[in-house]
Amino acid sequence: MTGEQRLDLAALVRDRRTRVIVTCGSGGVGKTTTAAAVALIGAEAGRRTVVLTIDPARRLAQSMGLTELDNTPREVRGVENGRLFAMMLDMKRTFDEVVLQHAPADRAAQILQNPFYVSLSSSFAGTQEYMAMEKLGQLVAADEWDLIVVDTPPSRSALDFLDAPNRLGRFLDGRMIRLLTMPARAGGKAYLKVVSASVAMFAKVFTRILGTELLTDVSSFVSALETMFGGFRQRAEQTYELLKTPGTAFVVVASPEPDALREASYFVERLSAERMPLAGLVLNRVRRTVLDSTGTTLSAARAEAAADALSAKGADRLTGVAEAALRVHSEIAQAAEHDGRMARRFATAHPEVPIVSVPALPADVHDLDGLRTIGSLLTAEASAA
Repeated sequence: MTGEQRLDLAALVRDRRTRVIVTCGSGGVGKTTTAAAVALIGAEAGRRTVVLTIDPARRLAQSMGLTELDNTPREVRGVENGRLFAMMLDMKRTFDEVVLQHAPADRAAQILQNPFYVSLSSSFAGTQEYMAMEKLGQLVAADEWDLIVVDTPPSRSALDFLDAPNRLGRFLDGRMIRLLTMPARAGGKAYLKVVSASVAMFAKVFTRILGTELLTDVSSFVSALETMFGGFRQRAEQTYELLKTPGTAFVVVASPEPDALREASYFVERLSAERMPLAGLVLNRVRRTVLDSTGTTLSAARAEAAADALSAKGADRLTGVAEAALRVHSEIAQAAEHDGRMARRFATAHPEVPIVSVPALPADVHDLDGLRTIGSLLTAEASAA
């Protein structure tokens, strides 16, 4: 590929000033494999590295020879010249850890046993994003890792964790939370004396929809957690600011297909709007043709024309084989030309974004050797430049 800036991933990963790399992209583009390969590059460069996946898929564990991933970093065996660990975000366990670490013992027990908390910490919308910020903050604060690689979910929600501090602030400052804490603050029937008639009417409707028991659970949960909220928001804001520092780099991953590149454009624009440090784009699974000794290749059109000419001459065995080979080459060349057009279109739309392209492999990656192959391809263009 020519005409665009080259993304030097080798230099980025091996730079001791790079502490956090966040990969993002749509589904099916090899983002998880890219994150694992980047982490392996860092580890085998002598950096103590951990890769954290927020993607529920199990591909990361399989490629690293681990039977499972959970909220605790597990060491990957077979890494040369360094140490690599992998983990998967468990949002409930992370939430539990936050409660146990930052709430008094009696309050912590009260929170963990609250039925509304059990539901909130397991499946409430937005909890995953809050906990991703919390876990990343914990990993950075531990000062145990030279490099942290974050593999985000395969969708536009991959960057929702950037909104976590603002969402949390709106949630904590909202009228709903103040209303829900009133019963616990005022106590029983005194609640009705505290609020106005209109608020009391709202509370009756709210109680009728949710039920008295659930409303009580919610109120008790919010009151018990109230003392922690300030620190929770402060940590989320600190992590958000960390993501904007030069020690962090975002890497967008895509394949040379229109939908994937549209998603990549969205990520690039979103990161630019948030003023996040974008390192560049990894363009995965790029189809290529083999160059001849002169450094050129036979185009799809010329291969097709040559095949047609052979077909018109009449069929003998040798001619038939040559015709079939030319038609196969034509199909491959058409695919390569398509991928080249897609790459050039993206580069034209985003000339400021460095790109590294990774050729398509004949099989999926299932082990460390496969990840090393991906790593060598990720860094090959920069090495040759």
